[in-house]
Amino acid sequence: MDQSAIADRRQLRRKLTFWRVAAILVAAIAGFAAITWNWQAASIEDHVAHVSITGIIKDDEELLQRLDRIAKNDRAKALVVSITSPGGTTYGGEVIYKALRKVAEKKPVVSDVRTLAASAGYMIATAGDTIIAGDSSITGSIGVIFQYPQLSELMDKLGVSLEEIKSAPLKAEPSPFHPASEDAKAMIRRMVDDSFAWFVDLVAERRKLPREEALRLADGSIYTGRQALQAKLVDRLGGTDEIRDYLETRKVGRSLPMVDYEPPRRSGLFGFGLDSADWLKGLVGLGFGPSEALEKLGGEKLFLDGLVSVWQVGRD
Repeated sequence: MDQSAIADRRQLRRKLTFWRVAAILVAAIAGFAAITWNWQAASIEDHVAHVSITGIIKDDEELLQRLDRIAKNDRAKALVVSITSPGGTTYGGEVIYKALRKVAEKKPVVSDVRTLAASAGYMIATAGDTIIAGDSSITGSIGVIFQYPQLSELMDKLGVSLEEIKSAPLKAEPSPFHPASEDAKAMIRRMVDDSFAWFVDLVAERRKLPREEALRLADGSIYTGRQALQAKLVDRLGGTDEIRDYLETRKVGRSLPMVDYEPPRRSGLFGFGLDSADWLKGLVGLGFGPSEALEKLGGEKLFLDGLVSVWQVGRD
């Protein structure tokens, strides 16, 4: 290749790099402007706040901070919480429930049940002043479960044993390395029963049901939105129009804009959000970015610490 061709190629590469960097800067500025506009709108004009709760529910400090900001923002005249979750830790549901009730002390809160709001997802929904679900939404699964793996048979096949010295028989029980004793099972059963009783009492109180009726509904069953309406687990069926109808009864104007209170972007390369870093990788031909990598490596199931209120489809 002659020198002029090499020079032309280098010049073309420099131009391509320039335009790639320019595109990144434009996208970053646009994203920053959108976020800034969103929060300025939330601070200078009356609006309806909107928060989405999706995926596995855990103790989420950032979400709690967002809910606290909404509670303290006099410009936020109401809160709509859209829920799409199979549940999660019982404690995670508990603290989010309590945070939503603090918001409800100052302004109307609407629980918007989307595709799935089961177990701890339904627990959160009960914090709303009203619950609106789709006809085919899935909800319910009121209950608590404690799961632990059992590896003793596998260890026996591998010829591996574990020796332990404990301060008391129930320390670190149940263990995945040997079958649980009856005393250990009884200890876990007491924990599950106590947490379950709290969950049932919460449903009975919030849904204004006799405890016996709430207990009957809390057999772990899931319900469609239509079934849940009949069982008084939700208040009405519908979507945006029905949410606005309810808010009008609480003197929240239909014309108020709905402002999404979204979590902040995680910081990434050179101060760009992680999403921007992912886009940069794709732009320069480095394959999928870190967010996708985490999704691919994360698998389909999670082990959650503590008592769990979660619904999932069984597998063969």
